[in-house]
Amino acid sequence: MSEDTWTPRRNKSLLDPRTKLLLIFVEAVLVLATTGGDRLFAFRVVFAILPFLLLLTAKRYMTCIVGLLVLGSIYFLEYTVFPYANGALASILLIIIMIINRFLPAYLTGVYVVGTTTVSEFKAAMDKLHMPDALTIPMCVMFRLFPTIREENASIRAAMKIRGIRFGGGKAGKMLEYRVVPMITCTAKIGEELSASALTRGLGKQKKRTNICHIGFGWADWAFFLLVAATVIYWILGVLA
Repeated sequence: MSEDTWTPRRNKSLLDPRTKLLLIFVEAVLVLATTGGDRLFAFRVVFAILPFLLLLTAKRYMTCIVGLLVLGSIYFLEYTVFPYANGALASILLIIIMIINRFLPAYLTGVYVVGTTTVSEFKAAMDKLHMPDALTIPMCVMFRLFPTIREENASIRAAMKIRGIRFGGGKAGKMLEYRVVPMITCTAKIGEELSASALTRGLGKQKKRTNICHIGFGWADWAFFLLVAATVIYWILGVLA
């Protein structure tokens, strides 16, 4: 089967998987690492807002709302409480504000990418980028690892709720034991099963694999590339000036 075989539009997200990889890199460099300083502040704000817009296009409304509430609370603390705080309280607030302001957009970007990219789409993108299987296969396993762990965590939480084990009531120790230990065991087991599944699907073979996923750049991808290019050009002009 050809790699360019058409797949239904409903299986496609707004951005191409290769664009999503660039998005993660830009969020890490520009927002998380604050590259460019104050000169790129306006671009940093745009890229900090972008994950929320992408979550809306992916219909992840609850995640977007929670993220906005957290970010709004942080800005409220930054402009109303922090200026009047002193001593240890000021230091604690500063750490919290800096961590969430930098990490939240990058985290939401990761949530969007993992939640809207299938393993087949990611593998097709990596093949088009001519990436080696030694890098591609572990990342394919990673794309399935986090959603599977989330499902296992929900099952463990439901089981503990049925048994009446929750925080409070003198059962906090049991809550920690019965949640952490099963999760560690499940994580190790899930990693082994997903690795075996990847090899069973032929991801470890040296021959070229076919893929039924159709990926390609659309208007949103080109708009994002133009935004990244404008950011880089503006930063370079500031360095050379």
